[in-house]
Parts: sequence; C-alpha cells; structure tokens
Amino acid sequence: MTPPSNVHATAIVVGTTGLLFVGPSGAGKSAVALHCIEEARGRGLFAALVSDDQVLIHAAGGRLVARAPSSIAGLAEVRGAGIVNVATIEAAVLSRAIRPLAPPFAERLPPEGETVEVVASVFLPLTRLPLFPGCTAFSTLAALHPEILES
Repeated sequence: MTPPSNVHATAIVVGTTGLLFVGPSGAGKSAVALHCIEEARGRGLFAALVSDDQVLIHAAGGRLVARAPSSIAGLAEVRGAGIVNVATIEAAVLSRAIRPLAPPFAERLPPEGETVEVVASVFLPLTRLPLFPGCTAFSTLAALHPEILES
C-alpha cells in the first residue's frame, strides 16, 4: 500500500457523504466546513470533522479515504480566534470536493463535469460553493446536492 498524501484541505462527513473542502489558504475552507457540520447537526443529521488544514488521503479499492494526522486529530482552526476541539470521525470515504467561493463571482456557471485532482491521477467531482450574503453555506450546498440530506 502506498503511503497517504498530505493534502492542504478540510474533510468532513455529513450523513455518509465525505466532503473535502479545497482552495487556497484563507479561502474559508475551515469556517465553511465547521458551519456545515453545525447546520447539518441542527437539521438532525450526523456530521463530524475528519481533519482540518491537513488531510491524509490514500486510495483504497478505487475510493479516496481521508484521515487526520495524529498531531491535529480533533482540532480545527478558527482563523483569527484560535484552535478549537471538534467532534471527529476517524476516517471517511470522500465523495466530492467543495471549493468555497466569495463574491464577486468570475463566472455565472461552472464548467460541466468539473473535477479536481486530489492526489496524483485521482480526481473527485468538484462543486463550487458560492457564499451568498444572507444565505448559509450548508443551505446552498443542500440546494446543489439534495442527496446530502438523505445520506
């Protein structure tokens, strides 16, 4: 088995759906992921952090599995406020990558069938998640992917 790749991202699970929040530093990956966890729980769904900032990812049986490095397991950074403890799950099979986007938006529509390379030659479908004032990130995510509410 090949060693896992350490990817700069945040991984969570909602229901049985593993989500990998990707983007450059400061894009809001951690904040949006933590918000999604809390709002999903508020709707009665299981939701937990897998890992924040660094995600160990390995391919297993044609799937990508995410885990936390032991040194940061159970921790998340709230930018400007510090490190917090968060309920976690040990591992998750990743279903989709999520890229938070702040306005203004460069494009009205994303390219059809957009993917992101997570580790060498292994891709996940990518959802661009626009962050609209007055609308929660999880509500927008659920509108784009209603199956998350059923997992």
